[in-house]
Amino acid sequence: MTNLTEQDPSCTSISCQHCGLYQLGLSMGLDSADTSLPDRYIKRKFMLKRGQVLYRAGEEFTSIYSIRSGSVKTYISTDDGRLQITGFHVPGELLGLNAIGENRYNCEAVALEASSVCKISLECFQEIALQIPSVNYQMLRMMSKEIKHHQDLMLLLGKMSAEERLATYLLSLSRRFALRNYSPNQFNLSMSRGDIGNYVGIAEETVCRIFTRFQEEGLIIIRRRHIILTDIERLSVIAREPYQPPTVARYPLEI
Repeated sequence: MTNLTEQDPSCTSISCQHCGLYQLGLSMGLDSADTSLPDRYIKRKFMLKRGQVLYRAGEEFTSIYSIRSGSVKTYISTDDGRLQITGFHVPGELLGLNAIGENRYNCEAVALEASSVCKISLECFQEIALQIPSVNYQMLRMMSKEIKHHQDLMLLLGKMSAEERLATYLLSLSRRFALRNYSPNQFNLSMSRGDIGNYVGIAEETVCRIFTRFQEEGLIIIRRRHIILTDIERLSVIAREPYQPPTVARYPLEI
């Protein structure tokens, strides 16, 4: 596995209380003032450069990772060399849970930008789980959410039009950022248009064309990789989802 350099990232890091590893900390009955697992369990702030590999398919499962800042994509490779992106992961989300069953990572994880991660080793996690059984329940909840995510992806790929797929994708990112106390209506798309198309099952040219149409219709504003969702209600109509007003953003819209 690629070596990681321990240093602070240049981008803003998520607070520990919005991190997936913090949910394990809640199982341990930590005081609210201590929003993380003990330092002896967690290796903090490992920096990945853009394009650097966090782990590869087939490598032994050694650690669970949490993104502290930046973003990571995961993908699998077919025998004939084609790639299928299986997820884009934002700050606060965990990586590596799907390796537990076979004790090996079953996909590649690569940084989309300069990213910082925390990790907890398998040995430490097992030690915690033996001491505090409720940690296992928290892990099951997290894995259940990951299963639900893949079910949603199957629906996305199998039943939706191209416009519905992109609207659903943008709304999903909005909700995930809101859960971590980031703005739900403006964020960076660190992934390329080609990667987005690969993930939602449409051509890169179609992604660009629909984004242009959404912008002309006043649904979004795109400035390079920064996107502003100016009409989440109408995006919800396109995605055929019930409209859910987003959590109030920390920062006002910069239109």
